[in-house]
Amino acid sequence: MELVDPDTRFHRSYLAALDELAEVGEERYAGLPDRPAEGDLPGVRFTRESLEDPDDFAALVAFLLRQRDPFAPRPRAYVPFTELWMAEGDEYLGRISLRHELNALLHEWGGHIGYAVRPSARRRGHATAALNRMLEVCAARGIDPVLVTCDVDNEASRRTIEGAGGSYEDTREGKLRYWVPAR
Repeated sequence: MELVDPDTRFHRSYLAALDELAEVGEERYAGLPDRPAEGDLPGVRFTRESLEDPDDFAALVAFLLRQRDPFAPRPRAYVPFTELWMAEGDEYLGRISLRHELNALLHEWGGHIGYAVRPSARRRGHATAALNRMLEVCAARGIDPVLVTCDVDNEASRRTIEGAGGSYEDTREGKLRYWVPAR
């Protein structure tokens, strides 16, 4: 497994992953951007249906890559982030995102890092490998310690975070909150 920039070569595999998430009732983990129009941002909304169009998928890829720029237009409630995709060859396995800073909501609930692995690729160590590699990115960006959260009932994610050295702080609004040292 490698972490790669979002790329249009993953179009069909990405859509298949969205379908898998829908089949198990986990659409919320798809991470499809849905941002209101605000300031210089005209608003964006990507759906499984719209992403069938290769041009819309290319727009999603461009949007994700643009979000790394701290000066990219975004609603006030959103922060710059780097999203990388877990991949084996041209097969999309999942995603991991690093929020470059924490606003009040992210400090309470979302954390610096979020990730999701498609159901058919789970229990193969991809989340663990991706989290450990993203902690290296955190160190390079000067983010240390790193806040990582997971749902209280997500045992696999809890084990992944603890395995990366996460120290449990508390539970807020159904989220376990851990501070993890950067690498």
